[in-house]
Amino acid sequence: MLKISGLHAGYGRIPILNGINLDVARGQVVGILGHNGMGKTTLIKTIMGFISATKGRIELEGKDITHTPSHRRARAGFGYVPQGREIFPRMTVHDNLRFGVAAAGKANRSTVEEILEQFPRLTPLLDREGGALSGGEQQILAIARCLCAGPKLMFLDEPTEGIQPSIIEQIIELLSDLKRERGLTIVVVEQNLEFIASLSDRVSIIQKGMIVNELDPHQLRDPKILDEFIGVAQ
Repeated sequence: MLKISGLHAGYGRIPILNGINLDVARGQVVGILGHNGMGKTTLIKTIMGFISATKGRIELEGKDITHTPSHRRARAGFGYVPQGREIFPRMTVHDNLRFGVAAAGKANRSTVEEILEQFPRLTPLLDREGGALSGGEQQILAIARCLCAGPKLMFLDEPTEGIQPSIIEQIIELLSDLKRERGLTIVVVEQNLEFIASLSDRVSIIQKGMIVNELDPHQLRDPKILDEFIGVAQ
């Protein structure tokens, strides 16, 4: 579904990605694991089109989208849940969801109702401002808002950051259900080993802007593997 070949990108003269190669099959959950500063967020932003690739190729279902504007990538089926969630804090939960529908160029009122069936935790919060929610509730709202656009490939950047363990378990269950019921393809950037091991079909290790290895999720529980490819045993 997604094929990335020899991808380079950076900020001005500072290179961050140094030849990323990554394939994502339809219906898979692929985890990207690495320390801060290794290029995880830059990779997602380059795939989304927020940062321009300086070299390499990005293909969606066999079509070259390397230089396609970000809004067209979104219309082609990319969904993005950024680090820090970036919901609208002064808008209600309901309006945040409605904005997700409108931003996708849709006018189907039933979309929000359908999303709420999968996210019942949000129903009693519909009239509450987004900024008044807990971190975990904001993350659930961010995922729901993304799904309002009907993506077929969703990118999540550090979804467990600042979230209590009980909500993390709910998010794992939620994303697993979306994969199973919708056939949603997911790429998740994360540092939480338990989260990424529980959710992913495959885990790619990124170091200094390159994918250096691919692991089975079960290998993330092996201290020797962690020490070799991530730098510290956890």
